[in-house]
Amino acid sequence: MATVINMPRLSDTMTDGTVATWLKKVGDTIKEGDILAEIETDKATMEFESFNSGVLLHIGIQEGETAPVDSLLAIIGNEGEDISALLSGNKPAETSEKVEDNSKSNELAQAKPETSNSKPATIPAGVKVITMPRLSDTMTTGTVANWLKKVGDEVKEGDILAEIETDKATMEFESFNSGTLLFIGINEGETAPVDSVLAIIGPAGTDISGIAENYGKAQTVVDSKTEKVEESKDVTSNSNLPTSNSTDRIFASPLAKQIAKDKGIQLSQVKGSGENGRIVKSDVENFTVAAPVSTQTTQPETVNSKLATVQPFIPAGEQFSEKIPNSTMRKVIAKRLSESIFTAPHFYLTIEVAMDEAIKSRATINTIPDTKVSFNDMVIKACAMALKKHLKVNSQWSDDAITINHHINIGVAVAVEDGLVVPVLKFADQMSLSQIGGNVKDLAGRAKIKKLQPAEMEGSTFTVSNLGMFGITEFTSIINQPNSAILSVGAIVEKPVVRNGEIVVGNTMKVTLACDHRTVDGATGAQFLQTLRTFLENPVTMLA
Repeated sequence: MATVINMPRLSDTMTDGTVATWLKKVGDTIKEGDILAEIETDKATMEFESFNSGVLLHIGIQEGETAPVDSLLAIIGNEGEDISALLSGNKPAETSEKVEDNSKSNELAQAKPETSNSKPATIPAGVKVITMPRLSDTMTTGTVANWLKKVGDEVKEGDILAEIETDKATMEFESFNSGTLLFIGINEGETAPVDSVLAIIGPAGTDISGIAENYGKAQTVVDSKTEKVEESKDVTSNSNLPTSNSTDRIFASPLAKQIAKDKGIQLSQVKGSGENGRIVKSDVENFTVAAPVSTQTTQPETVNSKLATVQPFIPAGEQFSEKIPNSTMRKVIAKRLSESIFTAPHFYLTIEVAMDEAIKSRATINTIPDTKVSFNDMVIKACAMALKKHLKVNSQWSDDAITINHHINIGVAVAVEDGLVVPVLKFADQMSLSQIGGNVKDLAGRAKIKKLQPAEMEGSTFTVSNLGMFGITEFTSIINQPNSAILSVGAIVEKPVVRNGEIVVGNTMKVTLACDHRTVDGATGAQFLQTLRTFLENPVTMLA
C-alpha cells in the first residue's frame, strides 16, 4: 500500500521547508534508511531519510520549492500502484478564479483564468528560467555587477554566468544547467528583487517570446494550485545554491560533517565509500590530512579581467571631479556601520603588548614542515582563549536580555576590492594555531576572489581587525554588530623599552578594544585585555 510522505518538521521553530536537492527520482527503488532529499529549514540544510521501502511514485515538492510543514512531499509504494486517490485527497478546494479539469488522474491540470483571455506562455521543453538567487539570509535584492556570458553563448553546467552583488558581498553565480543563453533579464548595473527573471537557458533557436514577460503570471498560477502545471517542471529556481566550494555537491552524513568540522577537515578532500559516493563516519575517521595547498593555485583566472581604468587628461589648474555609483556592498557597509556607531555607545581601551616571546615562538613553530603561522593567527588564538575566560565580552545586546555566547566564533576583517568582508572562524578556541592559519588563509583568499559562501560570513561573536601589515601602529574600529566588541591590532614596533630598570631594545604591539557599553563595562574590558596580554606575552600559556 502506498505511503504518503509529508514535509517533516526538522526543528522546533520550522514552519516551512525548501527542498534543496532530491537524491532519488520517480521510479527509483527506495530502501528504509536511504536519503531521499536534502531539506533546508530555518536553521540548517538537513538530510531527510526514508522510513519506508518501495518505489518512489510521486514527488510533490520540486527542487528549489518551499512548502509548509505537512505538505505532500512524496509518495512511496509498489511499482505501478494507482495513487490517484492519494493525489486527489491532497488537492485544495477550487478557487473562484480557476477552473480545473480533474477528469483524468494521470493528466496534469491546466489552469484557465476566467477573467482574462491571455494565458501565460508555455515554457518549451528543455528551457530553464533562471531567477535572481537569494545568496544570503538577509538578501532581498541583487545587483548584476558583471555578465560573463552574453546572449547566444553556450553555457555548460558549472560555468560562471555573472557576478552578483548582495548585501554582504559580490559573488560569482554559476549555472546549474547546460544550453544556450537565450535571454538576459537583468542588465549589468541593474538591481532587481530576489526571484526576478535573471536569464533563460535552453536549446539554440528556441522561441521564448512571452516567457519572461509572463513568468510572474505563470508563477501565480502554479502557486495557487497544489497540482503541478506541466510547464512548471521546466522552471528551475536557483535561489538555493550548494554550499560546497567546488562545482560538485558534497554528499555526507550529518555525523561525518560534524566529525570533519571538529577535526578541521575539508570534506572536499575526503573520498566517500557510501551510496553514490556519500561520505560516512569511517571515511572521515580514516582520512589522512595531506599537505595544505594554496587555494590561489586552484582557482581559474576570471574570464573577463577588469581592464585598467584610463585616467582622463586634466589640464593643470582646472578643477575636476567624478561620481562613482555606490555598489551594493558599499551601501550595506555604510548602513550597518552607521547603525552600529549611532546605536551602540562605544568606548575604547588600549594596551601595549611586549611581543618578544611571541616572535621567538612563531619562529620556532614555523620551522615545522608545511607550517606557516602569522602573528595575526596568534592574536586570534589568544582572543579565543581570553573570551572563554571573559564570556561577557562574547555577548550580544537585545532590548529584552543580554545573550552570553558560550561558543567562540571569531570574525576576521578582510579588505577586498569593493570594501570589507568578515569571514568567520567558528569554534576558534578549539583550533590549533596551524588550523587557524590554514583556515584564515583559505577564507581570505576566497574572499578576495569572491568565492565565499554566505554561511561563512555569518554567526560571529567577536571580531579582529588588523592593519599592522600596513604599518599602522594604533587605530580604533566600529563594532561589527551584533557583537559586543572588536579588537584593533596594530603593527609590531621595535623601540627602546624599560626592562628591569634598564633601557633595552624591545618589540611592542598596541591593541585597542572597542566595547559596547550596554553589554561590556570598563572593568570587564580591561580584565579581558589583561588576559589577552598574558597569552601574547607568554604564548606557551595558550597550551595550558
